Amino acid sequence: MKRFIFLLPVVVAALALRPVALHQSQPATAPNIIFLLADDQRWDALGVAGNRLIKTPNLDRLSRDGFYFRRSYVTTPICAISRASILSGQYARRHRIVDFAGTFSDSAMAQTYPMLLRKAGYRTGFIGKYGVGNQMPTAQFDYWRGFPGQGNYAARDASGKPIHLTDLMGLQMDEFLQDNPNGKPFCLSVSFKAPHAQDAANPEFPYAERFTNLYADQTLKRPTAAQEQYYRQFPDWFRNNDQNESRIRWSRRFATDSMFQQTTKSYFRLITGVDEVVGNLRKALQDRGLADNTVIVYTSDNGFYEGEYGFADKWYGHELSIRVPLIIYDPRQPNRQGRTTDQYTLNIDLAPTMLTLAGLPVPTRMQGRSLTELMDNRKAPWRTEFYFEHPVNLPTVFIPQSEGVLRADQKYVHYYNMRNPADTYEEVYNLKTDPHELNNLATKPQGKDLKASLLPAFERLKEAAR
Repeated sequence: MKRFIFLLPVVVAALALRPVALHQSQPATAPNIIFLLADDQRWDALGVAGNRLIKTPNLDRLSRDGFYFRRSYVTTPICAISRASILSGQYARRHRIVDFAGTFSDSAMAQTYPMLLRKAGYRTGFIGKYGVGNQMPTAQFDYWRGFPGQGNYAARDASGKPIHLTDLMGLQMDEFLQDNPNGKPFCLSVSFKAPHAQDAANPEFPYAERFTNLYADQTLKRPTAAQEQYYRQFPDWFRNNDQNESRIRWSRRFATDSMFQQTTKSYFRLITGVDEVVGNLRKALQDRGLADNTVIVYTSDNGFYEGEYGFADKWYGHELSIRVPLIIYDPRQPNRQGRTTDQYTLNIDLAPTMLTLAGLPVPTRMQGRSLTELMDNRKAPWRTEFYFEHPVNLPTVFIPQSEGVLRADQKYVHYYNMRNPADTYEEVYNLKTDPHELNNLATKPQGKDLKASLLPAFERLKEAAR
């Protein structure tokens, strides 16, 4: 289906969320696909993103060998909902999974990328944190090593020997690759727990022992946004007597400089552990003769605050929360290697991308677009704006809800409280002049004008996300 460039901006904007149906013939040799999902890895926790401290040589190499998307985002910055969006290619407003208990109906599950690939003849596997409800779809995969809930870094291998969970998942990946009946193409989805915290444990970020000395001689600089003034700018209802869940977790992880040093280095060590496993995976693919026909996709389900704004974890509308790394390595396409783009890409694009790579049509209910369009032509017409949301209202913790729009590096965020509709707060940022989001313009004259220019797009894209 050909795409046409319309000059009317309203029509172009509408295409940003328009469901896409691609009808392609299946490749003569269908590629294998390995989808790697980190948990809570922020966009700049990679060497290739400009982080000079973190050690991620294998992921950096993967980005150089593949296609690196510098401006990738999630539509909802929380684990369960983001994972549901990744599987379905849909906004939360469409798949309607907005808590940790919700799961896909049978018909909705049948339209997720693993099930569509399996129906097309792919051997499918899942390893790690499933994250979408507590009902595990064990029988719907050919190979299942998934687990419910958050899991535990203190794992045991098949012989009962203690092993770090990330390393165990590496062994399971190798186990999956060893068994390839009839040479069928495969799709393996690997959902790491790392670098997510082991919440409320001691320690909360338990890394493999071999990384103990890594970063030990480094002193990290606390981010400017971690200053108390950026937390105090939020209204009383948002802070909730410091019982906002982000603040509670901040108090365990980032309240002092020594806590910041320990937590951030441990977080980095967990990411380096994932990086090692990715390196081992690429070697295993090479050793088994699979490297030349296996596409690797690497991303994260959401970002992570390292004390910025007085927060820990994610949930809110800042770049640190909604922006994630994204790398796609396709060895069949040498023209894509070492290429990058600054176009806005979303987690809902991943399912359409994997289906397109396999030569399969994309269901019209999917709201994302295949990233192969950008990979084939970085000048292809693409979205210039998108809507994001966090509608989750958990009864046991206080996390304000939020929604917003990002357009041409200008951002509007609306925070609200489902428990008290009178509570509201807004942020307006110009990322061109304020990339670290330190200057909230919402109450300033230029911010009011900027908000007025963004609100029509906000309302239109919000409706289109249903």
